[in-house]
Amino acid sequence: MLCRLRERGTGRLMRILGVDPGKVRLGLAVSDELGITAQGLPTRTSRGRSADLAHFRALVEEWGVGEVVVGLPRNMDGTMGPQAEAARELARDLGEALGLPVALWDERLTTQAATRVLREVGLSRRRRRDRVDAIAAALILQGYLDRARASRQDGAR
Repeated sequence: MLCRLRERGTGRLMRILGVDPGKVRLGLAVSDELGITAQGLPTRTSRGRSADLAHFRALVEEWGVGEVVVGLPRNMDGTMGPQAEAARELARDLGEALGLPVALWDERLTTQAATRVLREVGLSRRRRRDRVDAIAAALILQGYLDRARASRQDGAR
């Protein structure tokens, strides 16, 4: 796990982009430069693979992204269905189009957790729908960041 990427030649820390893939909407989140926290970005309504990849290229430039994490929707028993294969295809396409490392991260129950959080803060169903994908992407990315930080701490011992 990379999490503290440095831009070649500059020493500048790079951010990580998190993606919650869906058929209609793509939830997006970005880390801070230290790889500690994830914050949601506006959700993208898919406009086809080539337009979506162009949007990802723009995000990489705008935010200084050096790695991408794509949520992998496993079934509760750990098996992978058609949505998982679509996520793998997206990850492969992102890696080729962006020239960046792309990791897959188990995203079981992130959408349900995001919905629960939004319900608890009292958002209407309509407003929850507009924000749930970005929060799910932030949960995916935060899980990845937390695991990377724990791995670094274990390695330092």
